[in-house]
Amino acid sequence: MGIRDKPTAPASPWQNGFAERLIGSIRRECLDHIIVLGEAHLRRILKSYARYYNETRTHLVLDKDAPVSRPAQRTGMVRSLAVLGGLHHHYLKA
Repeated sequence: MGIRDKPTAPASPWQNGFAERLIGSIRRECLDHIIVLGEAHLRRILKSYARYYNETRTHLVLDKDAPVSRPAQRTGMVRSLAVLGGLHHHYLKA
């Protein structure tokens, strides 16, 4: 097939825009607001953020839907669930 890999140069963020965008989102929306107490704590934070990012957070590219789509809730009272210790919130009707 003639496919060859092209390694990115160190300290060259313009060569891997997708990874840099994800790292920037994690830093801006999560790690800049939380004090990490160790590796295990960081892993729990990142797992929670990944779940929030894929299941709850809306994305403009996806027409304000999450990557893991969910049905619209039409009835009920709006409730707020804290995510990442209240850093973000998930609003739903219950």
